[in-house]
Amino acid sequence: METNEHFRERLAELFTSQKLAALSTHNAGQPYASLVAFYAAADLKHIYFATPKTTRKYANLTADNRVAVMVNSSTNETSDFHQAISVTAIGRAQEIVGADKETILCQYLAKHPHLDDFVRSPTCALVRVTVDSYFLVKNFQNVMELHLES
Repeated sequence: METNEHFRERLAELFTSQKLAALSTHNAGQPYASLVAFYAAADLKHIYFATPKTTRKYANLTADNRVAVMVNSSTNETSDFHQAISVTAIGRAQEIVGADKETILCQYLAKHPHLDDFVRSPTCALVRVTVDSYFLVKNFQNVMELHLES
């Protein structure tokens, strides 16, 4: 059986190797999925992404901050059914404002330096997802859970 420490190591490796995630939001019962460039904190308690304030995803997460973020290692090959891993983080999203923003922005840009102009635009929001739980799937059907402390 996989330990929490090994689970966390797998998450850290996945989050380091991948640049994009699928973000799930909803509004009035209608789900909505978006592709986002993400950065995950080393302690795995937070996932960050940027989005223009004029997007549907931003409107959805300000109406209801419950979100899911999915990251996977698939390469669109048949081997993915047994080799790829996928993780879904469940949590709550909130725009970052104030003193924390610049520190987190620097960490985000270390992973995504090509997005500097985009994230520094006054119409762009930097968003923090506070993760409650992770669900990791490997071998196409083996599911493991990690619930973080508040």
